[in-house]
Amino acid sequence: MGKNLASKTAFIIAVLLVFCYGIVGIPHGGLKESIARRINLGLDLKGGIHLVLEVHVNEAVASAVDRDAVRLQTDLQAAGIPGATAGRTDPSRPQTIVVSGIPAGKASDARGVFNGVNYNTYDVATGPDGTMTLTMKEAAVRDLSNRTVETSIETIRERVDKLGVTEPVIQKYGLGDNQILVELPGVSDPGRVEDIIQSTAKLEIHAVAGGPFASEQEALQSTGGVVPPDSVLMHGSSSVGAPDQVWLLKRVSEVEGTDFRDAQPSTDQNGRPNITFTLTTEAGDRFYKYTSEHSSTSSTPGSMAIVLDNKVKEVASINSAIRDRGEIEGGFTKQQAADLSLMLRTGALPATISFLETRTVGPSLGAASIRQGVIAAVVGLLAVMAFMLVYYRGAGINACLALILNLVILLGFMGFAGSVLTLPGIAGVILTIGMGVDSNVLIFERIREEMRAGKSAAISVQQGFAHAWITIIDTHVTTIVSALILFLFGTGPVRGFAVTLAFGLLANLFTAVFVSRVIFDSHLKNKERGAAISI
Repeated sequence: MGKNLASKTAFIIAVLLVFCYGIVGIPHGGLKESIARRINLGLDLKGGIHLVLEVHVNEAVASAVDRDAVRLQTDLQAAGIPGATAGRTDPSRPQTIVVSGIPAGKASDARGVFNGVNYNTYDVATGPDGTMTLTMKEAAVRDLSNRTVETSIETIRERVDKLGVTEPVIQKYGLGDNQILVELPGVSDPGRVEDIIQSTAKLEIHAVAGGPFASEQEALQSTGGVVPPDSVLMHGSSSVGAPDQVWLLKRVSEVEGTDFRDAQPSTDQNGRPNITFTLTTEAGDRFYKYTSEHSSTSSTPGSMAIVLDNKVKEVASINSAIRDRGEIEGGFTKQQAADLSLMLRTGALPATISFLETRTVGPSLGAASIRQGVIAAVVGLLAVMAFMLVYYRGAGINACLALILNLVILLGFMGFAGSVLTLPGIAGVILTIGMGVDSNVLIFERIREEMRAGKSAAISVQQGFAHAWITIIDTHVTTIVSALILFLFGTGPVRGFAVTLAFGLLANLFTAVFVSRVIFDSHLKNKERGAAISI
């Protein structure tokens, strides 16, 4: 018995030391600084920026459909239908491709192309005028929309990680469709972070079909008053410092943001900041084919427009074929060049993003929240300990030790797991104290009942723990399941509450049942057989 009790005591001490290390780590500086390095504070305690973003997934759908339309027209020509044209004609229906110019005798050949593996995500319908319409299936649109949001989340996370923000919250926002929640605690420059998040860095290189024009009216006059279905009008300038002009560009880009493998800030030959980029192998081959066919020495020379966030930044002549390396000039400052290269390097967003909510939390509010929360926790803990000491006398000391160890284990858990402590998380800590008291009350009352029945102290302790165990397990498991549901479906602050509550309950199972029992056994070991205990 004594040897077994000694090993249990040693185990408790080892657990205490391990979780104390989880709280402070290797001490460096003062105790407060050591704890601050291990316990990360959430947005509501540390201050920072709270954003709700909406991803315009229709842009990603339209981009995918445009590429399919170009490939479809090539496939129809290869199938012996050179007069067929394919493209989007209705901006309000980005998931639809209209194919016209198919001779009646070639309808079956066209359907053979439509039924190919490249177009199995489309439904095909024939119109009364002989046109054929391919509409992307709802399941495919939904899948593409979900992937667009997930890609946006990962892209934003990579950008934020490069900025060194500790424990950011970047996740789907459950209160709306295609929305993202971003919480960045402790940001030192909210303005810059917001600029990086809100900029899509959607860089594209388009073939120039016409321009420049002084206005959209002039551009429309050159096209007979109607923009061709395979083209788009876009504002911008042909060089740094040039006035705003209008360009007619091919709708489908030759290169877009996802084709970039690397991008770094640099300077041009005049020492002005610019950006050098490297394309992926597949994109480099595609870009080489385009620039080879439209260089100044080819039979069809042309120019290309560098478009950033749907605005022409530069128009350049194609002097020679370009494969996978190039430069972007745009009158950038040094900081803008660094930020843009960061965004391209971490991956371009697949669609533009708009802000639905922007809220800044000041650190002074966080400091007040921490102070008030800590005061509430300490007052609650002292009040509970005083009650247990008065009502359960000597056994109350047992409960107080278990509660203190419970808090040490909870904070140590958070230090090891890198969890974020939020204001609701502090509420979870306080609730854990209450649950710990509840467990001790159950055990102590069961021991009292056994002693009233005339049983010895040792038997009463043994029976009290045995009978209270099932009830304690039942209450803790059901509450942990509730915390798990909150964690899975809740947002940042709610998840913080769920984490601290779940960790606290697991710690309480250990302290209220195992540690408290060891303390009782140690106390009984030092008493004479048959002696009473203070409870």
